Amino acid sequence: MLQRVVPAAEGGDGVPQALVVVPTRELCVQVARDLGTAGAKRGIRVQAIYGGRAYEPQVQALQAGVEVVVGTPGRLLDLAQQGHLILGKVRVLVLDEADEMLDLGFLPDIERILGMVPDKRQTMLFSATMPGPIVNLARQFMTQPTHIRAHGNDEGSTVPQTTQFIYRAHNLDKPELLARVLQARGRGLVMVFCRTKRTAQKVADELVERGFAAAAVHGDLGQGAREQALRAFRSGKVDVLVATDVAARGIDVTGVSHVVNYQCPEDEKTYVHRIGRTGRAGQTGVAVTLVDWDDIPRWQLINKALDLDFTDPPETYSTSPWVYTDLDVPEGSSGRLPRAQRTREGLGAETLEDLGETGKRTRSGGSGPARADEPRPAATRSGRPRRRTRSGGAATVGGETPAATDAPAGEAGASDAAAAPRRRRRRRGGANRGSAEPAA
Repeated sequence: MLQRVVPAAEGGDGVPQALVVVPTRELCVQVARDLGTAGAKRGIRVQAIYGGRAYEPQVQALQAGVEVVVGTPGRLLDLAQQGHLILGKVRVLVLDEADEMLDLGFLPDIERILGMVPDKRQTMLFSATMPGPIVNLARQFMTQPTHIRAHGNDEGSTVPQTTQFIYRAHNLDKPELLARVLQARGRGLVMVFCRTKRTAQKVADELVERGFAAAAVHGDLGQGAREQALRAFRSGKVDVLVATDVAARGIDVTGVSHVVNYQCPEDEKTYVHRIGRTGRAGQTGVAVTLVDWDDIPRWQLINKALDLDFTDPPETYSTSPWVYTDLDVPEGSSGRLPRAQRTREGLGAETLEDLGETGKRTRSGGSGPARADEPRPAATRSGRPRRRTRSGGAATVGGETPAATDAPAGEAGASDAAAAPRRRRRRRGGANRGSAEPAA
């Protein structure tokens, strides 16, 4: 893709020539950083466009000129409709993790973005699976697409460098058991996965209270807090990151030695994706899965799909002796980290970046909410009483009748009669509904 981009030093005009669409903000930051590193020698400018941040810095970057734009569908579409993002010169379009964008409901936005780029372009669509809507999308917006399936001999299986431990654990004992796992000898960074946002935040808060340098990443956090946690995790100020599966997309951090599935994953693909965060690049890793009693049927399906040997996980508690021997946890470790081992700076040492206004704007035409800093016009209400008439005509005010346009006396009498409330009668067929019988 970068080979087809012409930077400003080689005659480029600064209008985006390549567009990469990703499903999550964290993946957007990751891809933009990697592309910026790869294109730095040629002077290729890469800009990340995603929500949760102020509009102005992103608009200014686009006005200054960029060659590659990486963004999430919502913010890309917003800036394109406002005229700040010009897509008329895009030569290369990349849709990354298309199946995930389908699951998150971004398919209509993707179709609208595809309608804004030139018909003559190179399109690359990456997806772990190829569901029907993704296949239809490729047929509709791609010309004679070529399907390339990239896989290894061990596709769908776990990493051989990762040692797996499956424990049947009670939900109330999981915090104590996790605290022991985090005190294993020689461990590096640890990623803890949860199924829900509430559980992820609760686990992170409890680990901090127990003395561990932990942070959470999930959808209920603001963008600034999520980026703060990721920066602290990458820099080592925090060595335990508690995340949900969706929020963890795009998080690529080296030095992860342990992965803990605090809650059983939904399926075998999620399990492989989770434990694949460790045991990379020839390094060894440890994956620990805590399965509650209610999740045993789900785990057995995962175990069968991956052809593992953990059909019946042992009932395990924080005091079980095999926890200490399996994971090399020092004897006598408690549920709290000793003060002498609390050497990490923690999340508070990482600066929380001010992202400015996140772009909540009023709708055109004045239908949106007013800004808090704009004075409201004073309400001018007339002091005269109002009277509503059933016929929709003008009401009498203070005993005076407003001027009429040459109305006959009979019509005036009808208006006066209509002003008084009367009972409606419903008849079959809807004829003469609520009206008096016609005169003979």
